[in-house]
Amino acid sequence: MTDSKYFTTTKKGEIFELKAELNSDKKEKKKEAVKKVIASMTVGKDVSALFPDVVNCMQTDNLELKKLVYLYLMNYAKSQPDMAIMAVNTFVKDCEDPNPLIRALAVRTMGCIRVDKITEYLCEPLRKCLKDEDPYVRKTAAVCVAKLHDINAQLVEDQGFLDTLKDLISDSNPMVVANAVAALSEIAESHPSSNLLDLNPQSINKLLTALNECTEWGQIFILDCLANYTPKDDREAQSICERVTPRLSHANSAVVLSAVKVLMKFMEMLSKDLDYYGTLLKKLAPPLVTLLSAEPELQYVALRNINLIVQKRPEILKHEMKVFFVKYNDPIYVKLEKLDIMIRLASQANIAQVLAELKEYATEVDVDFVRKAVRAIGRCAIKVEQSAERCVSTLLDLIQTKVNYVVQEAIVVIKDIFRKYPNKYESVIATLCENLDSLDEPEARAAMIWIVGEYAERIDNADELLESFLEGFHDESTQVQLQLLTAIVKLFLKKPTETQELVQQVLSLATQDSDNPDLRDRGYIYWRLLSTDPVAAKEVVLAEKPLISEETDLIEPTLLDELICYIGTLASVYHKPPSAFVEGGRGVVHKSLPPRTASSESTESPETAPAGAPSGEQPDVIPAQGDLLGDLLNLDLGPPVSGPPLATSSVQMGAVDLLGGGLDSLIGGPNFVTPPAATVPANLGAPMGSGLSDLFDLTSGVGALSGSYVAPKAIWLPAMKAKGLEILGTFTRQVGSISMDLQLTNKALQVMTDFAIQFNRNSFGLAPAAPLQVHAPLSPNQTVEISLPLNTVGSVMKMEPLNNLQVAVKNNIDVFYFSTLYPLHILFVEDGKMDRQVFLATWKDIPNENEAQFQIRDCPLNAEAVSSRLQSSNIFTVAKRNVEGQDMLYQSLKLTNGIWVLAELRIQPGNPNFMLSLKCRAPEVSQHVYQAYETILKN
Repeated sequence: MTDSKYFTTTKKGEIFELKAELNSDKKEKKKEAVKKVIASMTVGKDVSALFPDVVNCMQTDNLELKKLVYLYLMNYAKSQPDMAIMAVNTFVKDCEDPNPLIRALAVRTMGCIRVDKITEYLCEPLRKCLKDEDPYVRKTAAVCVAKLHDINAQLVEDQGFLDTLKDLISDSNPMVVANAVAALSEIAESHPSSNLLDLNPQSINKLLTALNECTEWGQIFILDCLANYTPKDDREAQSICERVTPRLSHANSAVVLSAVKVLMKFMEMLSKDLDYYGTLLKKLAPPLVTLLSAEPELQYVALRNINLIVQKRPEILKHEMKVFFVKYNDPIYVKLEKLDIMIRLASQANIAQVLAELKEYATEVDVDFVRKAVRAIGRCAIKVEQSAERCVSTLLDLIQTKVNYVVQEAIVVIKDIFRKYPNKYESVIATLCENLDSLDEPEARAAMIWIVGEYAERIDNADELLESFLEGFHDESTQVQLQLLTAIVKLFLKKPTETQELVQQVLSLATQDSDNPDLRDRGYIYWRLLSTDPVAAKEVVLAEKPLISEETDLIEPTLLDELICYIGTLASVYHKPPSAFVEGGRGVVHKSLPPRTASSESTESPETAPAGAPSGEQPDVIPAQGDLLGDLLNLDLGPPVSGPPLATSSVQMGAVDLLGGGLDSLIGGPNFVTPPAATVPANLGAPMGSGLSDLFDLTSGVGALSGSYVAPKAIWLPAMKAKGLEILGTFTRQVGSISMDLQLTNKALQVMTDFAIQFNRNSFGLAPAAPLQVHAPLSPNQTVEISLPLNTVGSVMKMEPLNNLQVAVKNNIDVFYFSTLYPLHILFVEDGKMDRQVFLATWKDIPNENEAQFQIRDCPLNAEAVSSRLQSSNIFTVAKRNVEGQDMLYQSLKLTNGIWVLAELRIQPGNPNFMLSLKCRAPEVSQHVYQAYETILKN
């Protein structure tokens, strides 16, 4: 009779009866009772009350009964730690039992009981079992070390178990070796910095010897360990590959994929000229093909891995196209994956076969699959130029079927074909236009609008077609609205006389009636371009477009190299590195392929690494999950732009003009003339002191390098408003660099981490030039000082008041917002000294209504001191005159966005009140420049 009978009783008072049976003298009755207890435990009943009675049954020679009792112990020891101590003596005794099965069972169970009190008693028995004469006991003890390390890592290190484990790698029994490797790998994953698996050619040789005789899971552990080893040269790499290759014919697909991983990794070190390299490529194909005859779930995992392999080395499977042809009974997830690989393997040699297949697929019933098949035809056209014509005619045949979703997909891919082969297949446009009414998906509508706009001169009724889309403009998706705006502007530039009304209509819809910022911005840019300079507009909008590349969906090379190191794991199925889906840092080690050796065809020496090659200094290509951009959705924030402020004012001003809302006045209108470059002195305009000693003496004297006036730090964000985070700050300008000096204080009770900062668009494009670096977590009551470098190449938007800056700061608790006013003198640049002649001409040229007069009160300085102090903040004295006893200082300054401000400062000796006259083409800045004068002179 089967054991199912133990699960059928639901009697009341059962616990009491079981207690009696457990204490019975008859062995058979005891065993039956324990089985009933385990059955109750399995279905979720609480039988912990029987703990002492079950533990008493441990003293038995019967292996089956012992196993059952141990199973019970593992389950309840955590909730009854004091009772579990009772079992310790029996464990210790069992670890010295003559039967190796019982010894191994005892040490395995002790490792599974996660109770600190028991782990202390486990050390001695474990030490004996690690040196046991029976290999079964040793292999069990090896895994027990990893379990113990998980409970108490310090204990394992203190007791020297790690060294014993390393010795087991040289064990005579292959299963012991495999388990030792598995245990060390597990421990090493939780401590990436420790060099536990110190692999060398001798230990690698032992692992390869054990590889042939282990169980399949032991082989996987050893192969994964080999994959982490970097051979010293190509000869060693070849020797390892030769000994791993037989694993490719293993029945277990996990062993096959692990072997493929090792070979793919070590092939990097082999020269392509070697005969062995070609042999290895041939040997890799059959096992991968064999994996595709397994059940669908295994097929899918194999296909996801093959997808990576094909991107890295397409030559492995280039002759195996037929195995990726879709079968009628494949599940959809397998079909879509096969399609993807078919396109990756498509070449001139097999394109006819592939196209015939794809055309067949496009008539299937599964909508998702048909869409993907139609897309695939387009991708083939882009990848294999010789097939483009056949692909286009195939797509036209499909459009003639009038099946709605087929037509829409075909139009989307034909747009891409036009991008790849301009002026080649435009004859099909008429056929596309016939299907205009049937398009209801945003992507297809956007593609069709692009085609009409791009080839407007070849379509007689292009304006009517676009007008038909314009009727429901506000109901369209953003993608379609943006495309329609661009297409109508293109049409207007090609046929200006006929489409003036149409372009005005779309511009007003985009700018005045829309609340989408992307659409509005694009509308304003086009509007300004068309109104200021139609010729420039034509060059921008009708510029020649770059051809699209054949493979837009290839995985980025550094990520691909990392994923190749993870073949056969979840990362290879997700196509993401483990750090993207493993929570917490545990077990995530960044891996990469070994560098090619000197004997192989070295494509890049370290010195000539391409721009964008990873180096220690560079930021990650992929933003971390804690990145700010996702959080600050209610602020219009671009990523911090690094790089020097633009040197010439004209470019910067052009950007201001396009993006601002009514910013013409701020930048002085389109006619604003900057002083010619030749007249601005080449040096910084300020005296540099004598010799190098002055250059480095940044603190003494008021020279050009002493930096402008710095206001004391003020509270920008009180702790009450930011859940305990208090921010004080000020702005500084030193040697041409602007920075925001912050003081962060944690007044909360929890640690603060993951700091980041963003600015909203502002009048002068201020933006962080680097991330906010808080190097250590900010503990409660801790304060940290940070200097954040800024630049002025961010997005521009006129603020009220002009020097208002809205800031968002994020940490692990929340995102906090505040605004502050920055003093304008941090934007005064070092080359702001105007030539006298230019000063005179510019003063006369600026209209008198742009002149503003202010009084600076209670300033006891004389003209020399005033001039010197202002010069340290980049306000330069161009000329000085004495008129009727008054000192007249004529001064110039230039803002980072190219606006010049001219000043006349009248100082009456003995009178602490000065008169300041400012002239500027952007009168809005005058008030803030006056405030800067006041601040600098009075502090």
